[in-house]
Amino acid sequence: MPILFLIVVVDLIGFGIIIPLLPLYAEVMDADPTTVGLVMATYSLTQFIAAPFWGRASDRMGRRPILLMSLFGAALAYVWLGYADNIWMLFGARAVGGFMAGNLSAAFAYVADITTRETRAKGMGVIGAAFGLGFIFGPAIGGILAGSAPLSADYRTPALAAAGLSIVAWVLGLALLKESLAPEIRERLAARPKETRRQMFKSALTHPNVGLLIGISFLATVAFAGLEATFAMWTKRQFGWGPEQNGYIFAFVGVLGVLVQGGLIGRLRRKFGEARLIIQGAAALALGIALIPFSDSLPLLLVAMSVAGYGFSIISPALNSLISLQVGEEDQGSTMGVTRSATTLARVAGPAAAGMLFGFMGMDWPYFFGAALMVVVTIWAIRTRTRFPHTSAAADASDTAQCAPKNP
Repeated sequence: MPILFLIVVVDLIGFGIIIPLLPLYAEVMDADPTTVGLVMATYSLTQFIAAPFWGRASDRMGRRPILLMSLFGAALAYVWLGYADNIWMLFGARAVGGFMAGNLSAAFAYVADITTRETRAKGMGVIGAAFGLGFIFGPAIGGILAGSAPLSADYRTPALAAAGLSIVAWVLGLALLKESLAPEIRERLAARPKETRRQMFKSALTHPNVGLLIGISFLATVAFAGLEATFAMWTKRQFGWGPEQNGYIFAFVGVLGVLVQGGLIGRLRRKFGEARLIIQGAAALALGIALIPFSDSLPLLLVAMSVAGYGFSIISPALNSLISLQVGEEDQGSTMGVTRSATTLARVAGPAAAGMLFGFMGMDWPYFFGAALMVVVTIWAIRTRTRFPHTSAAADASDTAQCAPKNP
């Protein structure tokens, strides 16, 4: 597990390096905001398309070969990104990068292979911590390497640094990582009939309550992904910022996410239960996104991003937890796979829609739209809260008292 953690941290720092500079990189190539949104969506689109391929391949070949193959492919995509000199090369580099994103799925599968049911949550938490570290250090490093001036920033060096980190992760995996999936298990998995993505979606979405929760997860991710895709363009116009300043803001949000998901979420879940946390997270995300257009100073922008980051950090794990509680053990894998597919599609729809709103209606409209979307989600979550059992003792007791029949 320590070796896998190190590999994922190194790889995700490389991924995070690209976050604060990609929208501005596309604008340097004369891309309009609509095109920038499509560039940001391309990675998630090809990731969605390739996910079943990598899943089947890891069942047949094992986790280690897929992890190594996708890490090396990601390094090549970053090199292409660094040397892109027109918008079509940028689209191509991001498309290849998304297709080669099978390393993260392989990492989660690796954890499932080497942990027991009792230690699985802890193992997944280790990978979640690796995500957090990657999204703290990566954007800050990328911003520092690119510089603070949007028009004269160095966009090549961060991309090549990301490629170098993927190669470092590949070397670590090649030298130190052992295969987690035994040959006899690979043979059994390869021989098992495969459920198509359409069948998995139909099964999950028609399950009582699961379709509703996946819909909420989709809309929340659309709103937050739209924020991520347009934020650098907005700060460039509002404050004249470049990659460096945006890198610090994204790193700040990453730190907040680690603090919330690493320490606060457990206590909040025990006190309120998942259903109430979804309402709380949706309301906070709506408020934070709505404040961004009115942020004319750094302190106010930090407040807006803190509230939005807190909301998304709360709603995401609460939704995943509540979705998992709706299905039996035999359906956990397919249901969570559908949930991840839905949020990946949301990361296609969110940047595409936000880019069009930014270009055609003005730079503030992606945030007005995202806030309105989350208000709808908040109302939806409030109206349907009683359909979901709470998992915390305090919430259960509260609900029992509220729902107890009154004597005439």
